[in-house]
Amino acid sequence: MNLQMFHKFNTRTKVMRLFVLLFIFLQITLTSFGQDKVFTVVLDAGHGGHDPGNIGFKKFIEKDIALNIVLEVGSILESNKNVNVIYTRKKDVFVNLWERGNIANKADADLFVSVHCNGHHTNAYGAENWALGPTNKKNFEIAKKENEVILLEENYKENYKGFDPNSPESFIGISIMAEEYLDQSLQLASIIQGNFTKNLKRKDRGVKQAAFVVLYQTYMPSILIETGFLTNKTEGAYLNTKSGQSKFANEISDGIKVYLEQIRKNTVENTISDELIVGSENKNKDIVFKVQLASGSKKLETKSYNFKGLKNVERVKVGKYYKYYLGNTSDYNKIKTEHSSAKEKGYKTSFIVAFKNGKKISVKDALKTPQ
Repeated sequence: MNLQMFHKFNTRTKVMRLFVLLFIFLQITLTSFGQDKVFTVVLDAGHGGHDPGNIGFKKFIEKDIALNIVLEVGSILESNKNVNVIYTRKKDVFVNLWERGNIANKADADLFVSVHCNGHHTNAYGAENWALGPTNKKNFEIAKKENEVILLEENYKENYKGFDPNSPESFIGISIMAEEYLDQSLQLASIIQGNFTKNLKRKDRGVKQAAFVVLYQTYMPSILIETGFLTNKTEGAYLNTKSGQSKFANEISDGIKVYLEQIRKNTVENTISDELIVGSENKNKDIVFKVQLASGSKKLETKSYNFKGLKNVERVKVGKYYKYYLGNTSDYNKIKTEHSSAKEKGYKTSFIVAFKNGKKISVKDALKTPQ
């Protein structure tokens, strides 16, 4: 190798090393950015004050058990510097349902979790998680029972704009509001429900949907947890113990942490991708990017007036639910523009998804696919 060739080789080597170092720096910096994101979680202990909630055998009282569980969940989450915990109540006081949601909205929370204990005239038992959604006949009585709390509030007709917890018709409008956050709500509910059934060996009553007013008032992913039945002698006694409450608190907090980690990874993944592929276009036409706007059980016409003026929205049925997508392109930079438009229109929780040959894959894997 002559001197000129050596200099060329040395220069190329230095450039390659610089590029590698820059790549590593971007990954570390952007990953740290995602890890430093502080999530605000609002914890809501059901009932309180002059509203005891369900009362089981030997005076097992829902408002007290729910508060004990929530305080322990909060204590666990507060040990994480990246989680900011807000409580709707920290003592035995009555808080209006609309105020519970208002607390979460004012905090611009990332998550709202309401904890309850069930009750029934039979010997029913088991745990279940709820997200806001359509209310069928079977679930109407459950939602009605929780929503009747508003009758204890002053000026409830004004606060809830004529909502009648005894009227099935009143539930129709509520369930429509759930569509934008349904995916995330069901994601969290499924994680926690899995914890209850696998780790606590609770009877699996499933993840369900109904029009709960306390969830309707919030503008973020929200769930309502029914830990168990106080009217069941065995389950009520278990929930009334410090040990039982601690076990539920551990599983709920673990579920929230898993959910937040999944959200964080998705954020970091997209942030790193944005920086590394600026100016590039995916030439692989097997890869398609879209923006998921919302999902839900309600079948909406893909007209712009149903999607805040956004045009060319696609509806796809997946299982029992419909997913609504904006955009369809192999160019990641173009889908980023579509995503920005969606967020400007108010779809704050929208996110980019990727498909390969019609099958959903992670955005990270899509961007790794050879061009």
